[in-house]
Amino acid sequence: MKKLFSKSFWIRNETLVAIVIIAFIIIASISDPRFLSMPTLTDLLRGGIVLGIFAVGVMVVLISGGIDVSFTAVAVFAMYTTTLFLVTFVPELSWYWAFGISMLIGAALGAINGIFIAWFGLPTLIVTLGTLSIYRGFLLTFVGSKLISNLPPDMRDFSRLMMFRNTNADGSFYSLPWAFAALVIVVIITWFILYRTTLGRSIFAIGGSIESARRIGINVRATQFFVYVYVGTLAGLAGIIYASMSRVANPFDLVGLELSVIAAVVLGGARLIGGYGTLTGTLLGVALIVIVRNSLIVIGIPSTWQSVAIGVLILVGTGLPAWQAKRAAARAS
Repeated sequence: MKKLFSKSFWIRNETLVAIVIIAFIIIASISDPRFLSMPTLTDLLRGGIVLGIFAVGVMVVLISGGIDVSFTAVAVFAMYTTTLFLVTFVPELSWYWAFGISMLIGAALGAINGIFIAWFGLPTLIVTLGTLSIYRGFLLTFVGSKLISNLPPDMRDFSRLMMFRNTNADGSFYSLPWAFAALVIVVIITWFILYRTTLGRSIFAIGGSIESARRIGINVRATQFFVYVYVGTLAGLAGIIYASMSRVANPFDLVGLELSVIAAVVLGGARLIGGYGTLTGTLLGVALIVIVRNSLIVIGIPSTWQSVAIGVLILVGTGLPAWQAKRAAARAS
């Protein structure tokens, strides 16, 4: 109870994001009473699967003091290459093999980022901006640029696997795919790595100060390399789930989601300078972005204003804590 009434609780990013989410839900519910319904809830959960997996990976990168903008290109490359390979050579392969292949391709592309960053010491933003263009250009030039709609049967079957499905009294249908379990598993694994392993403590440490981490004996190169391999693996998983759920492999999809994903993580409290980030905050940030997308349409605001709304949320979500920290530092001095 003390935490609930403390000033620090009410100025935390997680609390502020939760308040904004509640406000959006109230406004959307007033505009359309059907917004508070099971079909809407399952739609929001379904919309947060791919975005959530991306966001967890980006959060790990930000905690380590880096930034990755190539994860969508990695996801599309892994997803499209895997689908094309399966359709051409082994269409009868099970969906979990498809997931494994896509994740391996994602890990390999993430490893390329990791080598340039960890071993050559290049700036993370420059490297990932470069590989974003390289991966995308290589995919469209040498792999393929045509939409694949005839997915392997098992990938299509995966999209039909539901945790539950039902129909409301008014006839509206709702369901939640088993793909949502992938997000839950990713969150659990990431939580374990960050908070229950030496590797996780090393990730936080190098995000706080690389030099200090080196002095206490942390293998900075190995840790940074792991971070980018991990985010590449998650990108590969998100990409193949996206293709399975949409039942099409489009090489032009996903790229452009970087702003929304980074916004979700930053709104959740992760610092761009590194050393801090929480899964709770990240998931709340994802929920806010997904709700903003849906509630603006319900309220009657054109979808073209989504970018404006997300930009404002980023400015407020990052600017308010920075202003508060500056005031605290001024008082301390």
